[in-house]
Parts: sequence; C-alpha cells; structure tokens
Amino acid sequence: MLDPNLKKSGYVCVPYTHDESSLKLKNDWTSSRNIKSIYFVTATFSEDSKSYFPSSTSHYLMAKFKDSEKITKDVAKFTTENTSFIFSIYGEILTKDSDIAQNFLSMYYIESDVEENISEITNLMLKKDKIQYSGIVHLSTFCNISPKFTFPYSDKIIVLDVNDERSPQSTSKYCEKIRLDICRKGIVMNNFASFSVLEKLK
Repeated sequence: MLDPNLKKSGYVCVPYTHDESSLKLKNDWTSSRNIKSIYFVTATFSEDSKSYFPSSTSHYLMAKFKDSEKITKDVAKFTTENTSFIFSIYGEILTKDSDIAQNFLSMYYIESDVEENISEITNLMLKKDKIQYSGIVHLSTFCNISPKFTFPYSDKIIVLDVNDERSPQSTSKYCEKIRLDICRKGIVMNNFASFSVLEKLK
C-alpha cells in the first residue's frame, strides 16, 4: 500500500498573489496536461504548523497534478517569500466515485508509524460517506525564506479530499470529528492545514 518511491500524483498549493507571475502560472496550468484540476482556495493553518511555516498565507492556487517531477520544476520557478506546498501521494487509503465537486481539503500529520496504523485508519475512513479520497502524502516546500525549524512529519501527512454541500465550517467540524475518532484509537493525529475551495478554475 505504501510506496515511498511512488510520489507521482498529488496536490500543489502556491500563494496566489494576483500579479503577473501568478496569473502566468494559472494560465500555464490551465493548458497543462499534467494538471487535472485547479482551484482558488482559502487556507487555514493550525497553530502547530504555523510555527514551522510562518510565511504561509491565506489564498492559494491549488491543483491536482499527475507527475510530481514536472510540478516541482514549475513551483521552483515560482518560489517567493510565501511558502508553496507540494503533497505527493505515496499511499492510498480510499477512493470513491462521486458526482459532487470537491470543496474541501484537510491535511493532518500523525506522530506514530504510518505503516503500523494504516489499517486502523482505513477502517475508520471507510465508514465516512463524504470522503472522496484519502491518501498518505510526502510534503515538499518552497520558500525564499528558510524556516527556523524543520517540520519533522513530512512523510506522515494524511489528506482528506471531501465533497460536502454544507458550509466550510460544517465540513471542517466533520473532518475534526474524524480526527478525534482516530485519536481515540490511540493514534495521535494533528491538524496541519485545511483548504476551502472558493472557485474551480479548471
């Protein structure tokens, strides 16, 4: 299930600065075969993750990509003083077909061994009807400003891709309940960030 060498498809979040560079990036991604979809999102980072990424911002272009090597080259050219994030998938927890558009992405990190706890996490996730996709991702970051602390859980991040017709606040509470359910199993799972979709661009 887990393959650290896979890291092909995933999600990318780059700060949307409304300038010529970010508009060019948006246009390039709109026509790119490597990009499956693009969203304009608002981001909320947990207090814990803010200490590792103080230069994170609130508005991002978020895209689903097919090939992490290609997306890394794109983001490297666009590096600014605000942090960009690449979440490369190396393990699937679940995938469901749905006609409802994605509107919320929630990220968590676990402090314990991923492989030891993956079956317990999967069993719980399978019971949650609003999760469209969940996977284990590797985090890469790009920023002109070096962080004071190194984030120690880059290979232990779990993504929840949710489609929920309720408000972002209600969806956030739904994801928080999932996190607490997992914590009750003795698996320490912490909030990293959540991304609420404002507009689909592709």
